[in-house]
Amino acid sequence: MKKLYLDDVRCPKTEGWEVVRTYEDFVDWITKNGLPDEVSFDHDLAEISYNPSTFSENFKYHEKTGYDAAKWMCSYCMENGLPIPEFNCHSANPVGRENILAILNSHKERLNY
Repeated sequence: MKKLYLDDVRCPKTEGWEVVRTYEDFVDWITKNGLPDEVSFDHDLAEISYNPSTFSENFKYHEKTGYDAAKWMCSYCMENGLPIPEFNCHSANPVGRENILAILNSHKERLNY
């Protein structure tokens, strides 16, 4: 069973996970190894993923987030006719966690028939 853990800092609490630290590493791993059986997502993949001095709405992330990785994986599954693998979100960011789970659950309903 292939399991992929996306987090910039933490390591999984159990053995058997492949760890990737960035969005780019996530995409590269799946492109080279195929879709894993399970994925665990973190949302914030950089120390600063927002502009703390202005909190402006038009600020662009410096780093792609776990949400971007989840969106990419959904597109990858759609393009390749694959079901969404098992997933969870271990992020401490409640809004990011909700967004990741929402997009994955939405695509899972459509793709995992």
